[in-house]
Amino acid sequence: MYARNITFSQSETARMNNRSCIGDPALFNEAITRFDASNAADPDVIEVDGVAYPAELVYGRRMTDRLLRFAPGASEALQLAARSQHIRRWEIPRSDFADGRVGYHRWRNALAKFHADVAGRILHDVGYDQATIERVQFLLQKKKLKLDAESQCLEDVACLVFIEFYFEGFSAQHDDEKLIGIIRRTIKKMSVAAVDEATRIDVPERLKRIIGCAAGG
Repeated sequence: MYARNITFSQSETARMNNRSCIGDPALFNEAITRFDASNAADPDVIEVDGVAYPAELVYGRRMTDRLLRFAPGASEALQLAARSQHIRRWEIPRSDFADGRVGYHRWRNALAKFHADVAGRILHDVGYDQATIERVQFLLQKKKLKLDAESQCLEDVACLVFIEFYFEGFSAQHDDEKLIGIIRRTIKKMSVAAVDEATRIDVPERLKRIIGCAAGG
């Protein structure tokens, strides 16, 4: 079975909209709908509960869900940034850049600008003001990480989503020593609260041990 559309349940939609930080719920919902429609074009699919969905559509939903659990008072701009964190990511594949750490960082920088540009165009088209658009773009490019609380929160949420949903599959490709190093570098980017949250995520015992070793050292 292959499904292009994932919609929030009424309770999930209420979590997003029934808060003072959403200025215009209709405008916000339209932006979220367009972000999702854009990510629904992802040719890569993953299975969730036996149903195949576009991978980045699922990722965007996971980002929203984790953000609302980790930072229930998240601003409108932060919620928009979380949902568009990987928007149309498949259009800039890792293979377009050189192997190694330098190539990896160039790829990540290109992605950040690309996501900011795509999200900005969508927000402009639905009618958001320039200040909100620029704030979402600022967050998507993770500017002033460790200094800007919302940039840090977005990074925290992305790391938590990786650990909860993607670390297990990633771990099959590497030995424990390399994984400890990777998670240690990930933890350096996270806040204390996020690291604490990461240690409580329900993952297989091997991964719990790796996270514990990385967090402890």
